[in-house]
Amino acid sequence: MAGERIGPLPARQADQAPPQLSFEFFPPRTEALEQQLWACIRRLAPLRPRFVSVTYGAGGSTHARTHATVSRLAAETDLVPAAHLTCVGATREEVDAVARGYREAGVRHIVALRGDAPGGGAYAPHPGGYDYACDLVAGLRRIGDFEISVAAYPETHPAARSPEDDLDNLRRKLDAGATRAITQYFFDTATYLRFLDRCLAAGITAPIVPGIMPVSNYAQAARFSAMCGTAVPAWLGHLFEGTEEDPEIRRIVASIVAAEQVRTLQANGVDEFHFYTLNRPDLTYAIAHILGVRPATASGAA
Repeated sequence: MAGERIGPLPARQADQAPPQLSFEFFPPRTEALEQQLWACIRRLAPLRPRFVSVTYGAGGSTHARTHATVSRLAAETDLVPAAHLTCVGATREEVDAVARGYREAGVRHIVALRGDAPGGGAYAPHPGGYDYACDLVAGLRRIGDFEISVAAYPETHPAARSPEDDLDNLRRKLDAGATRAITQYFFDTATYLRFLDRCLAAGITAPIVPGIMPVSNYAQAARFSAMCGTAVPAWLGHLFEGTEEDPEIRRIVASIVAAEQVRTLQANGVDEFHFYTLNRPDLTYAIAHILGVRPATASGAA
């Protein structure tokens, strides 16, 4: 079993290759947040991520901002942008038009998602739209030769009928033409490794990239985790106890937790990681430094 492979965190060897990283950003809603986003991009670009993704709000609510951000990334930087695209709130023709717009802007990587209903309600397919992410993936394959990432859930999607059904859904997305899966974030490395074993046992051999979310605010992370079905181990809460008024200690703890999580997974043969940055670069940058990911000689950002 995957859990049996986990041992003490190994000392980093001098010849151990740094992991390959990718970063997720969200599109800005105001001019001030726009400046914050691009400061984040400029800070992280020298780390030479494999790609950077830009999210898409519930119900397609940030479509225009997402398109503007990924288009600017494609036009003004050396980074590889990946645009999120969902099934929610649009017909197939409208979604296809968005995909073609991305292609015309030079974007060749899409993160294809079912998406969430606006306001947190129950999901219902749009009349005339793509029903689920596997249908969206198949549609994107008809439009162009995109690199397509999809979502995976080590702790099972909250709306799934069972872990088995959730795994079947992942297989359908990959069979439809997705290139890789990126997981929802998790805190227990054994959870991911057990999920990886289940994927392999089910014949899923595509890359399953672990999603890593550095914890900049423990209370906020715990609330969000409760909504999305991510377990928060007691040891994590214990580590952050008493740090509410000490942001420097919080950052140190967060860096150690995420770096140890990545290093443990590296010791189990995992070498690619997707970081949810929340448009706050310094913590992700510090973790990358600990992991041996250092700036290139020239920045790829505008």
